[in-house]
Amino acid sequence: MERLAVLGDSTAVGLGDPLPGGAWRGVGPLVAEALGVPADRYANVSFTGARVGCVRTVQLPGVLDTAPDVAVVIAGMNDTLRSDFDTSALADDLDTTVSALQDAGTTVVTVRFHDHGRVFRLPGPLRRAHATRVDALNDVVDTVVARRGALCVDLDVLPGAYDLDSWSVDRLHPSERGHRLLALAVTEALAGEGFAVPEPVSLVCSGGASARTVDHVAWLLGKGVPWLWRRGRDLVPHAAGIVARDLVRAGVRAAGTGRAPVVSLLRAPPITVEGCSKTNSSR
Repeated sequence: MERLAVLGDSTAVGLGDPLPGGAWRGVGPLVAEALGVPADRYANVSFTGARVGCVRTVQLPGVLDTAPDVAVVIAGMNDTLRSDFDTSALADDLDTTVSALQDAGTTVVTVRFHDHGRVFRLPGPLRRAHATRVDALNDVVDTVVARRGALCVDLDVLPGAYDLDSWSVDRLHPSERGHRLLALAVTEALAGEGFAVPEPVSLVCSGGASARTVDHVAWLLGKGVPWLWRRGRDLVPHAAGIVARDLVRAGVRAAGTGRAPVVSLLRAPPITVEGCSKTNSSR
């Protein structure tokens, strides 16, 4: 193992695992250290907000030039939060990324995702809407992994993935412990393929910076609330569609039993961005 590359979104960047001085560490450096990859042969081209299409068009070309032995790809959650979510485009982008890396002789490790509603509280309709998106994303990942024979870490069954101390204050990104859990899983997957792991990832937190209460509050006001507003606005139409379909199904069943007319079940309060924001802020 000589060269390692990390591609993806803010989790790949290392958000949630701050270092003294303001930099981020995260899964990439932890994997590099475990595998004995020197700093000058480790490349992390990820950036916050990246979608799978960004990985293919922006991040992949530079990584191919370095010919890494292993590439870790963590992306897709940002796609699930957007109104233009498209599984066909996701499948094409992910498949192209994985196959291009493999054609360059790179072993690829990617992830399938967890139920984020168990970690980050959302209003019921938004949680269900997001869960359907995550399921669809995981179907894409499963298809590409099976087709290309890539390695995959399943976050939903990763021991400790749903422990609150595995998540940072924002409940969107892993904490230092969460990044260590992910790095350990990645290195174990690589060990199963014959890669040497001279320094196994420790789950004992060390070397990171402790966030203060003021840092938590500053993030919530400066990043958390604006993020929820933007992503909630994207998910609301999808969530409203789910609620409407459920109401129709419930109305049909009720009409068949004579308990309630369909029309009365369809007179539900409208789903609005403001309503979702208020619901979330009360939790």
